[in-house]
Amino acid sequence: MVKQPTVISTFAGCGGSSLGYKLAGFHELLAVEWDDNAVATFKLNFPGVPVYHGDISKLTGAECMKLAGVKSRELDVLDGSPPCQGFSTAGKRKFDDPRNSLFKEYARLLKELQPKVFVMENVTGMIKGCMKQAYLVIIKTLRDCGYQAKGEVLNAMYFNVPQSRERVIIIGVRNDLEIKPNHPKPQGGVTVIRDLFKNISIDDADLKETSLTPLYQKYWQQAGQGGTVGKLNKNKRLDLSRPSHTLQKSEGNGGAYHPTECRALSVKELKAIGSFPDSFKFAGNRRDAIQRIGNSVPPNLMRVIAEHIRQKILNDPV
Repeated sequence: MVKQPTVISTFAGCGGSSLGYKLAGFHELLAVEWDDNAVATFKLNFPGVPVYHGDISKLTGAECMKLAGVKSRELDVLDGSPPCQGFSTAGKRKFDDPRNSLFKEYARLLKELQPKVFVMENVTGMIKGCMKQAYLVIIKTLRDCGYQAKGEVLNAMYFNVPQSRERVIIIGVRNDLEIKPNHPKPQGGVTVIRDLFKNISIDDADLKETSLTPLYQKYWQQAGQGGTVGKLNKNKRLDLSRPSHTLQKSEGNGGAYHPTECRALSVKELKAIGSFPDSFKFAGNRRDAIQRIGNSVPPNLMRVIAEHIRQKILNDPV
């Protein structure tokens, strides 16, 4: 039996990254997440993966390794997507936002666990304007943990995700392996909404809670495909000939509306845009599902990254 490469996922959310690693043939040893709804959703979809449900700052390296069943230097990949609101261009970008320091907890575990490879995902706002200073601090901190580290901006729409979603992906390789970190190349053509939606069957249950208020019905009619809906929230109607724009964590802040039907998107449609399979389950209500999808790393993007790491860095051809 072929031994599967191993991964621990920090800031795991509902499991977008975890699903990508699973599809790439990895064995997840532990997920770390504090949000109650995200943990409930994770457990619905990954019942066999242990979860540390709590504050990552309270998780010691020793306890992490005990829960995962590994020793220092045994783990293949440490994955993490520290909360990015302080860097995000969708909000007020503040260098001293306390949420920006959560990467230090990730770096602390990285230094103690010493996996062969690490993957850290974040928004592109961290490399723009005044935030470049924060990015340089992050890279230096990660390198000081004993790694060669390199970041690149990848757009999910070129990695089998029907959504234009740019993210900074930092890949690091432990110094003793003497392999320069590198990133996967774009996979080719993009999937547009027309092709995606024609394969989705929507019933009355899926359409529940997708109706718009009279005011937003008016905005929707005025916007046209690909246009902006509303004067303040700047929601958008999808364009049939393009991938979706970046999904947000709520419908009221840059959310997505159906291109040809005067309504919001169903959870089934949102899952497809996020590259989650229809079988993926969400705990809680519609609002919870939208937040989980908007905060997630698209599984198909992480699958390509994980396959690349497995084949090109870990030298595992399977």
